[in-house]
Amino acid sequence: MKDIVITENIYYIGANDKDIRLFESQYNVPNGMSYNSYLIKDKKNVVLDTVDKRVTNTWLENLEKALKGEEIDYLVVSHLEPDHAYNIQLLAEKYPNMKLIGNAITFNMLPNFFELDLTDRKVVVKEGETINIGEHTLQFIMAPMVHWPEVMVTYEQTEKILFSADGFGKFGTLDAEEDWDCEARRYYFGIVGKYGNQVQDLLKKASKLDIKMICPLHGPILSENLAHYIEKYDIWSSYKPESEGIFIACASIHGNTYKVAEKLAEILKQKGAKKIVLTDLAREDMAEAIENAFRYGKIILAAASYNAGVFTPMEQFLYHLKERNYQNKKIGIIQNGSWAPSAEKAMKEILKDMKNVDIIDETVTIKSTMKEKDIVNIQKLADLII
Repeated sequence: MKDIVITENIYYIGANDKDIRLFESQYNVPNGMSYNSYLIKDKKNVVLDTVDKRVTNTWLENLEKALKGEEIDYLVVSHLEPDHAYNIQLLAEKYPNMKLIGNAITFNMLPNFFELDLTDRKVVVKEGETINIGEHTLQFIMAPMVHWPEVMVTYEQTEKILFSADGFGKFGTLDAEEDWDCEARRYYFGIVGKYGNQVQDLLKKASKLDIKMICPLHGPILSENLAHYIEKYDIWSSYKPESEGIFIACASIHGNTYKVAEKLAEILKQKGAKKIVLTDLAREDMAEAIENAFRYGKIILAAASYNAGVFTPMEQFLYHLKERNYQNKKIGIIQNGSWAPSAEKAMKEILKDMKNVDIIDETVTIKSTMKEKDIVNIQKLADLII
């Protein structure tokens, strides 16, 4: 990977991981993952976060190359999750005069991960406090539950850079040629999506800062069109529909329910729907399905009945939405059942606690395979959702 230039005295020392296939043991990352870490060189040298164990050696090489034999004075601990904090003990032992900067919750949680004597090495910061390191001044802003309780972000006042922890991150290595919005959206709703209110609080704090660059812990450094990225985060964290369209989420066992979903998509297209996205929950990426469910304001749930409930991929999908505070959507339901259709009841049981979801009264019920008479009801559902 080519050297990434932040500014004259701020260095990127993170690393790409192109071999990882499942991030956090659950998210498909076909284009790998980046673990970002930064070094500010000044009268005091400051490292902002370490990296995952998978890229320790590369990170150390990058750090030592940038340090050129100098010492580290401070390590800022933005977030204790192991993909960013795994090497805290290694760095503390390698640089025994280095102090750690964190908040009170950081240091309460740190012994969960490390057996490290921090006597005279802790610098506990509170909301808005600053530390001057020479020509640069670091301001610390608390971001609890974005997405762990100890999370904080760091604003460098001189060069106006926001080191945003997991905020504004995305899947993929830094050299992946892919759209930021798509993989940042999938990342956001997979990892941060439950905590929309807390993200909104952080955005309000950030709006008072003059930000020229955003340096996240995953994904590219953002230095142009920052308004676009901030707008996306505002939409996502306020649970507003982002795009005009209809998302059809289908859980089909033998393919018959999927044929109904395809027929609905065909009818919607004929009726002038601008965007229709159909996903097979049993076979396609669940994280992308979750992303699309939040992205579009209208959704059709099509599922087979299963064990007096609903087919497992749909049940899992709905629980993923529920735990991420799914809300502000219009929902239509299609159920399939050969002798005792039960999918509708099971889906509505999960949906009932979600905020501001408008469930269309008329459910389409299929008995095993789609018949000509069923198409009339599918057309009615299309009229009601469009």
